[in-house]
Amino acid sequence: MRAALEEARLALEHEDVPIGCVLVDARGVEIARAHNARERDAEPTAHAEILALRDAAAKTRTWRLDGMTLYVTLEPCAMCAGALVLARVARLVFGAADPKAGAVGSLYNIASDPRLNHRIEVASGVLAGETVSLLKAFFAGKRASAPPL
Repeated sequence: MRAALEEARLALEHEDVPIGCVLVDARGVEIARAHNARERDAEPTAHAEILALRDAAAKTRTWRLDGMTLYVTLEPCAMCAGALVLARVARLVFGAADPKAGAVGSLYNIASDPRLNHRIEVASGVLAGETVSLLKAFFAGKRASAPPL
């Protein structure tokens, strides 16, 4: 999770929401890492998780990421949670819950929905305090620099 937090800080360089993730294989070897790049790339799907999944699939030459664990600083949204299920990721470890958009327990529970053909083992709250602090500082800075209405 510390590596995911390091990755999240890189998003600050291009004013993206600081969310980062790291994908490791069953042996614990890092396969991919990414951070949010929606602002940088002007791409609505450039979430950290999606970018890491794309990179891992390219490196492993398969869309099936069986046995892998994704560490991400914030609870995945519906798009990302769905992509994790479709990629057959085995385990998800995330930091802070996202009560406004989280789809792995907060608003929805896509990772363990029995109607889907794959379920993901989930651990939450890992280094959540550090993740929340990073996000709060980012959004406080955005509010402070926003022009008055």
